[in-house]
Amino acid sequence: MFEPSRIKRWSLWLLPALLLILAVFRPLSIPDEGRYAEIGRWMWVSGDWLTPRIDGIPFFHKPPLLYWLEAISFHVFGATAWAARLVVALHALLMWAVLLDCARFFAGVDVARRAVWMLGSSLAFLIAGQYVNHDMMVASWIGVAIWCFARAFMHQGTTQGDSVHRGWARAGYVACALGVLSKGLIGLALPGLVLLIWIALTAQWKKILALPWLSGVSLFALIAVPWFVLVERAYPGTFNYMFGTQQFARYTQTAFNNAQPWWFYGAAIAVLMFPWVLAVLAQGVRGVWLRVKQAPAPTDAVAALCWIWCVAVLGFFSIPSSKIIGYALPVMPPLAYLAALWWQQVWADKRWAQWLFAALVVAASAAAVVLNHLAGQFTQARGIGEMAQVLACVSDTNDPVAVIDDYPYDLPFYARRTRPIEVIQNWEFERQQAADDWRRELFEGADFDAPAGQLALQPLSRLEALKHDASAWLLAPKAVGSYSKGAHEGFEVVHETPAWVLYRASMAGASKSPESAQEERLSRCKNQGKSQSE
Repeated sequence: MFEPSRIKRWSLWLLPALLLILAVFRPLSIPDEGRYAEIGRWMWVSGDWLTPRIDGIPFFHKPPLLYWLEAISFHVFGATAWAARLVVALHALLMWAVLLDCARFFAGVDVARRAVWMLGSSLAFLIAGQYVNHDMMVASWIGVAIWCFARAFMHQGTTQGDSVHRGWARAGYVACALGVLSKGLIGLALPGLVLLIWIALTAQWKKILALPWLSGVSLFALIAVPWFVLVERAYPGTFNYMFGTQQFARYTQTAFNNAQPWWFYGAAIAVLMFPWVLAVLAQGVRGVWLRVKQAPAPTDAVAALCWIWCVAVLGFFSIPSSKIIGYALPVMPPLAYLAALWWQQVWADKRWAQWLFAALVVAASAAAVVLNHLAGQFTQARGIGEMAQVLACVSDTNDPVAVIDDYPYDLPFYARRTRPIEVIQNWEFERQQAADDWRRELFEGADFDAPAGQLALQPLSRLEALKHDASAWLLAPKAVGSYSKGAHEGFEVVHETPAWVLYRASMAGASKSPESAQEERLSRCKNQGKSQSE
C-alpha cells in the first residue's frame, strides 16, 4: 500500500504544499528574518538594485541574490512575510526536485520517491525551507552543482570512460555561480572540494580534461562576477570587507558569535533529519559490516559521493569556532539519498516496514507543524509586529522615528517605513566596544556611505531635539539598557507590548492636530494593531 512506486505521483507534492502553507502562519523571526526581509523590501521600494541596505545603510555581509528575488516577489505579491519566505521555499523545492530526478536516474524510482518523502518530512525542509536567510539558498545551489557534475561524469551510468555530458557540466557551472551570488565563495569551494575528493577516490582524473572549461567558466563569470565589480567600483573596499572580513576572518578567527563545540553539526543533522538520520547510520554500519565480512557488494560511486559530500561539508564547517545550524543544510540531499538506499536494500520488502515508513512521515511532518506554531508564538510575544502596526497607524510618513538601546530589524518592514529609523547610541563608544552584533553591522555599513550613516546613526544628544518635536516618536525596549535608562523623560507613553514601549514627545509646544483627534486616532490604532497581531 505504501510502496513509493505505487503511491500516486501527485501525492509526492503534499509535503511541498505543506511547506508553502507553513510559511504563512508565522511572524518574521528576529534577527535573521527581520533583517533579510527588510533588505529586500528596501531594495524594492528604493529601486536601488546594486546596494543591499538595512535602515538605509549599506549591508555587505552577503551577496545580493536573496534580496533581488525578494524584491521581485514583493513586486508580485506585496511586501509580506510569506512573499519573503517564498524565495527560500522555492529553493527548498529546487533541492527536493533535483534530488527526485537524480536519485531516480542513479538508483531507480522507488529510492527516489522514498528519498524525497524523507527529505520533505524533515525539519530541514519544512522549517529551514521557509526561514528567511541565505542558508537554504546556498545549500540548494551547492547540491544542484554537485548533482549536475555527478550526472556529467556518469551520464552513461558508470564512472568508466573519459567523456562527460557537457550540458550537465555547464549546468553545474551555472549552479556554482548562483551559489556564489547566494552566500559567497562557499558556493564554489564546497562543490569543488566534494567533487575533487570523489574524483580522486573513483579515479576519474581524465574526465576533468573533458569538461567544457571555456564555456563553463564563461557562464560562471557572466553570472557571478558583474555585481562584485560594480559594487567595488561604487564602494571601494567592499570586496575585502565581504570576503576578507565576513568570510575568511569569520572562518579563521574566534572573535565572532555562535562559538560551538566540535560535535555541534552531528547534533544539528540529528535534529534536522530526524528520524531518517538513523537509517543513514544503519547504512554506514551495514557498509562497514559487509567489508569486515568481505561479502561481495556492488561498487556504488553515487553512494560514495554522498558519504564524501556529508563528511567534507560537515568537516569544513566544523573547523571554525563559529557554527550555525543552517550550515548543515547542504548535506540534507545526500543524507536523504543514503537513508532511502538503506531502506530499499533492507526493509522495502517487509509489509510492516511500509506501515512504519508512512507513520514516520506523518509523525515527522506533524512535529514540524507543531514546532512552526511554537516558533510563531515565541516570536509574536517578543517581536515588534503589534507595535509596528500601531506606529504605522499613528505616525505620518515623514515623522521622525527613533529607537534606543536596540534595533528592531522587523520594524521598518511591518511599519512600511520609507525613511530610515534614527538609531540613538553613543556611537564613539560602540566603535571601540561593540561585539559582533547589530551595532557593528550598522556602523561598519555606515563607513561605506557616510551621508546614510549620519542620517540613521544619531548621538545621545539627539534626544533633546526629539523631546521638542511634536511629530517625533521614540521606541525603547522594556529590558532597559545603559542608554535607554532615563531616556524617556520628556516623552509620554503611547503604547506598550511585552517587549517594547512607544513614546511621543510631551514637551512640544504645539500639536499637529487637536488633542481629542489624536487620542481618538491613537485608540483606533491600538485596537487595529492588537487585532492584526492576533
